[in-house]
Amino acid sequence: MIDHIDKLIIEELSQNSRMTMKKLGEKVHLTGQAAASRVLKLEESGIIEKYTLQVNQAKLNCLVHAFITVKLTNPYHQSFLSFIKNEAHYVLNNYKVSGDGCYLLECRFPSNEVLDQFLVRLNEHANYNLSIVINKQK
Repeated sequence: MIDHIDKLIIEELSQNSRMTMKKLGEKVHLTGQAAASRVLKLEESGIIEKYTLQVNQAKLNCLVHAFITVKLTNPYHQSFLSFIKNEAHYVLNNYKVSGDGCYLLECRFPSNEVLDQFLVRLNEHANYNLSIVINKQK
């Protein structure tokens, strides 16, 4: 069971997982050693699974942000999944979903031309609906 301090630790690490344990301790009113001990317990209990990084895709020249709802009629999805694995440099996230489609892809492309080429290849495996991100709301 986690308490208020653990929730504060999770919130702080969600904002900056690279901060030192001393700095984390200051933010949650603990010593650095006590903060490190709590973080270790959160990791060992599986509450904290991993630390990630957020990349500015636009600065990597991936300007087109798209969500693609994939609709498969074949119950065997291996061909599609192999395709997605080979296209991992464009696919940020692949979610298996219920509803209109079978999968929801979050993708980034350097241009509309590259997106179009991806969609042509995707269409060999599945039908899809495309949504382009206009702006991220804060």
